[in-house]
Amino acid sequence: MNLTPDSKVLIQGFSELISANHIAQMQAYGTNLVAGVNPGCGGQQFYNLPIFDLVEEVVEEFGVIDTAIICVHPYQVLDAALEAIASHISQIIIISGGVPPLDMVQLLRQSEAGETLIVGPNSPGIIVPGKILLGTQPSELYRPGAVGIVSRSSTLTYEVAWELTKAGLGQSISVSIGSDAIVGSSFLQWLQILDEDETTQAIVLVGQPGGDSEEAAAKYIAEAIDKPVIAYIAGRHAPRPKNWRQTGTLATVIGREPNFGTAQSKLAAFEAAKVTVAERLSLIPELVQKAIKS
Repeated sequence: MNLTPDSKVLIQGFSELISANHIAQMQAYGTNLVAGVNPGCGGQQFYNLPIFDLVEEVVEEFGVIDTAIICVHPYQVLDAALEAIASHISQIIIISGGVPPLDMVQLLRQSEAGETLIVGPNSPGIIVPGKILLGTQPSELYRPGAVGIVSRSSTLTYEVAWELTKAGLGQSISVSIGSDAIVGSSFLQWLQILDEDETTQAIVLVGQPGGDSEEAAAKYIAEAIDKPVIAYIAGRHAPRPKNWRQTGTLATVIGREPNFGTAQSKLAAFEAAKVTVAERLSLIPELVQKAIKS
């Protein structure tokens, strides 16, 4: 990973997903935004950024680009991301949500071949408090510190950060991996990153109903993570989804446990892995402090 104030960052696409305020916030935070890419608008300036038609033109002008932030229409994400990969950009953050699943499957195959780290889709990005802001996270809620946050949610990521900040606990890295059905980097990858990060002393994991990524994370924490992890699962009282027994949905339910993807399944997985779970967001700082002391 290359997340420093010197990292060169470009924005692909200018839609309602990212506003002038977001860009100004990144610039004010010290993020090295060098350019934007918007086909057909080359030679213009948006938000004090020079605009190019192609990513390769940005690379020719500014040299190696470390991170691309993608804000295009969901059906254009695959092309934008493949263009970034072809230009050897090692980190891609996809703000757009609702990317077609088959597009994500193709993108992940390409990214794995080139060892590109993809965050999202449907992610507000990454922040290293005091150093760099990549995306739309509200930086005013963060303070530099030693607690890493990895989350599937967007707004809950900020809420956890604010609870920690109010308690005097700063954050080392905060990332929302995205809440689409298929996302790039996983809980497992970020748990490993945070476990190896020298500034991180404890990790907060925020999950939610759907899929089995939290269950996999619980098992991985028990087997491979040395630092203390505090988990929080949203949606404990959400009604269980109905599986209509039609031909098109049979493949999604056959062979699965009745509580697959529910908050209860995830809570049970963390309990089995002996991972501390916070019942409420407001309890997270207290549990983190105890974990660090012990």
